[in-house]
Amino acid sequence: MAFDGVTVCAAAHELREHLTDGYISKISEPRQGKLLMTLKTRERGMKKLLISASGGLPFICFTERSMNAPMVAPAFTMLLRKHLQGGRILSVEQPSLERVIIFHIEHRDELGDLVKKKLIIEFMGKYSNIIFTDDNDVIIESLRRVPPSMSSVRTVLPGESYFIPVTQDKADPLTERGFDYFRNHILGRPMNVIKALYGTYTGFSPVMASELAFRADIDGNDSASSLSETDIKNLYDAFIRLTDDLIKGTFAPEIVYDGNQRPVEFAAVPLTMYGDMKRESVPSISEVIERFYSERDAADHMRQRSYDLRKLVSNAIERTAKKYDIQLGQVKDTDKMDKYRVYAELINTYGYDVPEGSDHFDTVNFYDGKDIRVPLDPSISVHENANKYFSRFEKLKRTRKASMEQAEESRAQLEHLKSIEASFDTAESEEDLMQIAEELRRTGYLKKDAASSKKNRSGNKSLPMHFVTSDGYDVYVGRNNIQNDELTFKMGHGNDWWFHSKTYPGSHVLLVVGKGDPMAVPDKSFNEAGSLAACFSTGRGQGKVDIDYTLIKNVKKPAGAVPGYVIYHTNYSMVASSDISGIRKADEADRK
Repeated sequence: MAFDGVTVCAAAHELREHLTDGYISKISEPRQGKLLMTLKTRERGMKKLLISASGGLPFICFTERSMNAPMVAPAFTMLLRKHLQGGRILSVEQPSLERVIIFHIEHRDELGDLVKKKLIIEFMGKYSNIIFTDDNDVIIESLRRVPPSMSSVRTVLPGESYFIPVTQDKADPLTERGFDYFRNHILGRPMNVIKALYGTYTGFSPVMASELAFRADIDGNDSASSLSETDIKNLYDAFIRLTDDLIKGTFAPEIVYDGNQRPVEFAAVPLTMYGDMKRESVPSISEVIERFYSERDAADHMRQRSYDLRKLVSNAIERTAKKYDIQLGQVKDTDKMDKYRVYAELINTYGYDVPEGSDHFDTVNFYDGKDIRVPLDPSISVHENANKYFSRFEKLKRTRKASMEQAEESRAQLEHLKSIEASFDTAESEEDLMQIAEELRRTGYLKKDAASSKKNRSGNKSLPMHFVTSDGYDVYVGRNNIQNDELTFKMGHGNDWWFHSKTYPGSHVLLVVGKGDPMAVPDKSFNEAGSLAACFSTGRGQGKVDIDYTLIKNVKKPAGAVPGYVIYHTNYSMVASSDISGIRKADEADRK
């Protein structure tokens, strides 16, 4: 979700409650585009405030996390320390419902006189910025300078006056709340209801506009001009109820999760339109933002860290797929070999009375009883024509066998590479990436590096994911092929159940039975383990996935096989949902 004006309103309300009259103790920039401020408040002790002006993830929230700062602070951070460290926060302001928060700060200058400054944070997507001004809105410095060559709308440079860019003549929903204005501007727009709402009022995102339409029992994709008087009245009532809550500071933050327990949306107010999904109420907007963005930030960080490995695997998949297609084409080209064998056999059977120098002869194919014309080379004898066709047949037969073996090898390589590619989706730590890199070294896709291999052996070992079924059974899910092998052949015992997607690359899943009766496991636990195998496979987007499951004693690994490759000949099958929202992920107390 965009960090919209409604979310900023909730954040500003929380900041006012916690930080007014607080003192700025420390300022650091742990990562480019992020500020971490430690503040001493009168009633709530020390608070850490994390501010991100990253183009991809702009946000502001309180945090409990500690972050390492660079040895040499950036120039902007040093400037803020000089002017603001030790300063007192007088107030926190959100102009209108703009995506802007302004800290009004009082501090003493070099002469010991009290002066006032402003720290302005703009949450505007890729244009997000942190701007430091004096009390008269003259810019002192900014995290990102914006010269005229970058923007014709507004420049952000020291010495210039600060102003908020005009938001396309949008109205302030906290002050412009009359029914006539609402009705005329919504009905008068040649667009759907959602666009009409966020095009009329500042601070509304498409998500919030969709929520308003849902609360009014209106399809947000319907044309705004087609709304009836009843529809526009219901929509206005929903609008007034929402803005009343914003004015009063009545917020109910929540996070929405998809079927795979991944956060997909958040808001400072209830998102009733997601009634069929899991919605979790959270005590504060800071906790919502930190939880939502920390997962997004961690995922972005992992994507950056794994970029080289992903590129290596992607290129290998592309090369192997092309090679596989060529080999399949070579196999197809040998389909005519049986025709040459039939020609040779027909010549040997019926060619005794064919005149020398003939370029063909007609006969009946004794395999299907149909008439057939056999081409001949008139420059050689009939008998030599038969030998020539037999030679072609034998050559194509040998080519077919070699091409099929090569194609099967390429197919296996392609499946293995796709399973490695799928491992990136479940990687959550550096240790997970190190295991993927180790697998690529073992299989020859990555050059062996003694230092890296030693680090992988001596470092913290990544563990499989651990879940607990509704019936209390432990279920383990491998994050990559090395973990899959360990889980299947080291952690698993004969009575445990093993699950895997029938047709898609994915994780090995182990349902632990221990010394109990494997046939006594309830159906619900089987279904939940199957859902985990479906979710952590590349087929999870299909919703339903075919799953094979068997006792782990039936699973074997051929000698010399690549990591993660197994065979089994005795198994059961099921169709499992990839929705794992009802399955509990184990905490540390559950781990054995």
